[in-house]
Amino acid sequence: MKKIIKFISFSCVLLAQGCASLSAVDSNSTAMDKLIIAEPLAINYKDEIAIARLTEVIQRAKITDAQRAELLFDRGVRYDNVGLTSLARLDFNRTLHLKPDMADAYNLLGIHFTQAQEFMQAYDAFDSVLEIKPEHKYAHFNRGIALYYGGRPKLAIDDFNFYKQQKRTDPYRLIWLYFAQSDIDQAKARALLKEGESYISDDVWAKQVIKLYLGEISLAQFTQKLPYGIRTQRALTERLCEAYFYLGKLSVLKGQDAVAANYFKLALGTNVYEFVEHRYARLELDLLKEKY
Repeated sequence: MKKIIKFISFSCVLLAQGCASLSAVDSNSTAMDKLIIAEPLAINYKDEIAIARLTEVIQRAKITDAQRAELLFDRGVRYDNVGLTSLARLDFNRTLHLKPDMADAYNLLGIHFTQAQEFMQAYDAFDSVLEIKPEHKYAHFNRGIALYYGGRPKLAIDDFNFYKQQKRTDPYRLIWLYFAQSDIDQAKARALLKEGESYISDDVWAKQVIKLYLGEISLAQFTQKLPYGIRTQRALTERLCEAYFYLGKLSVLKGQDAVAANYFKLALGTNVYEFVEHRYARLELDLLKEKY
């Protein structure tokens, strides 16, 4: 435990030094070279074993279509967890062929469509989720992300607002609403971010993202808060995945595309496949490439 804490402290010092230097250099500098690189998460052997066992049952066992659909969905989730997106998407499609009313399969398939910039298919998938299960926990959020990246910020705001009202103390819901609102009215987006900040506990690490976006703390102060509550290497990597992504988004908003691209690459390098921030770091990179 002591070794982990020492490593975290040292890592955050390096990260703070790198971030602090960004304000003093242009986007073509080597400031990013000073950032600590998160240790990529290794594939969980439990997922590998589960995939092998599920595959064996799917291929050999005498089961009903409903049971096969559940197994295919479970295997798809496992594929998703280890970054095998094409295989995951194939299993989700097979699931829906056997069980067309599985809302969770539509939800995950919609996320994959969004990542691939297949936005019409994504909207249809999330609409299907809400038709089957109107109270689905994440459909409004995920549809909001699809609408945001699909260039429909006004509709995205409606979904993000609905999702935020369910839990005003969640900083991530507020941050994504801020992204969509910024595409329409940056002043209003900032005002909403400031208003929503008051509902979020200071004990929640992601509140630091909001403070950074509002200019209430510096990049150096932001990075100094990164080890808050961290006890394991995995937890550090997961937090860095989030931090890199939101630093990337902030750089995009500031017009620092080269710096943003490096942050998104760092987020991808964490291998935290199931995090929203990892899922859309690749899409952000693709959008940056399309600008040139």
